[in-house]
Amino acid sequence: MMEKRQIGNSDLYISKMGLGCMSLGTDEKKAKEIVQTALENGINYFDTADLYDFGKNEEIVGNSLKDVRDDVVIATKAGNRWNDVKEGWRWDPSKDYLKSAVKDSLSRLKVDYIDLYQLHGGTIEDNFEESIEAFEELKTEGYIRQYGISSIRPNVIKRFLNHSSIQSVMMQYSLLDRRPEEWMDLLEDHGVSIIARGPLAKGLLSEKMLTKASDKIKENGYLDYPYAELEEVLRSIREKTADTRTMNELALQYDLAHSSLASVIPGASSIRQLKENIEAVNSPPLSAEEVEVLTQLTKLSRYEEHRD
Repeated sequence: MMEKRQIGNSDLYISKMGLGCMSLGTDEKKAKEIVQTALENGINYFDTADLYDFGKNEEIVGNSLKDVRDDVVIATKAGNRWNDVKEGWRWDPSKDYLKSAVKDSLSRLKVDYIDLYQLHGGTIEDNFEESIEAFEELKTEGYIRQYGISSIRPNVIKRFLNHSSIQSVMMQYSLLDRRPEEWMDLLEDHGVSIIARGPLAKGLLSEKMLTKASDKIKENGYLDYPYAELEEVLRSIREKTADTRTMNELALQYDLAHSSLASVIPGASSIRQLKENIEAVNSPPLSAEEVEVLTQLTKLSRYEEHRD
């Protein structure tokens, strides 16, 4: 079975690779097959959000997991509120909204409680005391077991670390986006885990590499990498490691080499994709030398905005 890691200091232990459910799509039969394959391979962590497909994603995840409810960790998110005609949403981290949103998620998931409930974003202007109060009450009331945030903003993360009992911070983290590394020591000091979304950087770190580059990436590059530099970096990674590792292995094992990480959660829109990633996380961990090579080939960027 797949190795499990503790989320923060909580009673939740999750497979070191979870399933990011956003890309499951709305074909329920196909989605259930992907979820079933994940379960058969020891994945016990499933991450969704009320925002995905207007709640349909939560329904599909709930239906797919109903027979194994006690054996899995279900995570969802709230705070983005669809407007009445559902052509857009607004940010609402208020206590009233979070406490009503959780009931809707429980209903769609067809569960009595949510294992990990996450605030789906956040700004420094939010009334964060109110949000924290909502989460703490939901824990006391038994609707959720633990809570966390999904945010890349340093000032928001620090505020929750200092004033709440969050167990996790979900952040985009990959070899091409190493910005979370700045905060790993602080998170570990607070006993809070990172859950890494986007570990394959939109497929750029998969075996398909630049064939996954969108027109936008070709034009603007990816984060701190202009396109020409992106080509060079990916080529260098491939050349220096081609004999021993697949790109998926390098990408997922690089994230997992950091002790502050509870799980990587690549999405999967097909069983083939899912199996490639399962094979990659079950491969041997990177050696210290391999980690060093990869850190030398890539940039240690930092968040320039949303700081104190």
